[in-house]
Amino acid sequence: MPGKHQHFQEPEVGCCGKYFLFGFNIVFWVLGALFLAIGLWAWGEKGVLSNISALTDLGGLDPVWLFVVVGGVMSVLGFAGCIGALRENTFLLKFFSVFLGLIFFLELATGILAFVFKDWIRDQLNLFINSNVKAYRDDIDLQNLIDFAQEYWSCCGARGPNDWNLNIYFNCTDLNPSRERCGVPFSCCVRDPAEDVLNTQCGYDVRLKLELEQQGFIHTKGCVGQFEKWLQDNLIIVAGVFVGIALLQIFGICLAQNLVSDITAVKANWIKRDDGYKLLK
Repeated sequence: MPGKHQHFQEPEVGCCGKYFLFGFNIVFWVLGALFLAIGLWAWGEKGVLSNISALTDLGGLDPVWLFVVVGGVMSVLGFAGCIGALRENTFLLKFFSVFLGLIFFLELATGILAFVFKDWIRDQLNLFINSNVKAYRDDIDLQNLIDFAQEYWSCCGARGPNDWNLNIYFNCTDLNPSRERCGVPFSCCVRDPAEDVLNTQCGYDVRLKLELEQQGFIHTKGCVGQFEKWLQDNLIIVAGVFVGIALLQIFGICLAQNLVSDITAVKANWIKRDDGYKLLK
């Protein structure tokens, strides 16, 4: 009708999605920076930062790597998502969604390969644990990690207590002068609930006994088998955690891409306006 004017809704950037993405990523940014700081502090305490070659001297896994890598990835993602959303920077938002997408597909591929090549993964896990058994006394963080795993899963070694023959302090050779010869770490021991004080020497000489006798003093099952059993017993919880993480990643990618589309539409509208003003002049 001639007396009425038609109003067209101009494209705009959704505030809810923008600030939700900002808030979501600032948490990851802070947590990532905290993990990274803890990792660098731990390396500083061990003298790694003043001697970088020490990173390759350890025969097994340095657990500090987990803090540094996870913290670094979380910091980069958090920074890109947080600043990209706040400043409406399409480059950072695209980087955030692509990086998050790569992590998602790597996780998916790892899960599929682990399911298809179960036997190969089991063999690699055995080799990985045994390489860390060799380096048990080389790094206090690695030592604490192995002790925690053996206590938590009530296990000893990768396949069993005899895997500790790989360690120079625990092996049963006649030339071994160590007091821990033919023993196992205290984390292999069957704990007595009545004991108030931890007996760190409970594993001494235990492998000199017969296998049936050993069962009364130490855990004789390997950590690989116990870990597989734990996965089967907690399959629903583990699957739920991974599905939850995957959904969060997909949601973050979709939110970032939606924000990029809104920003692109607003910029395109500004360009049309500028072209219209130029034509009017």
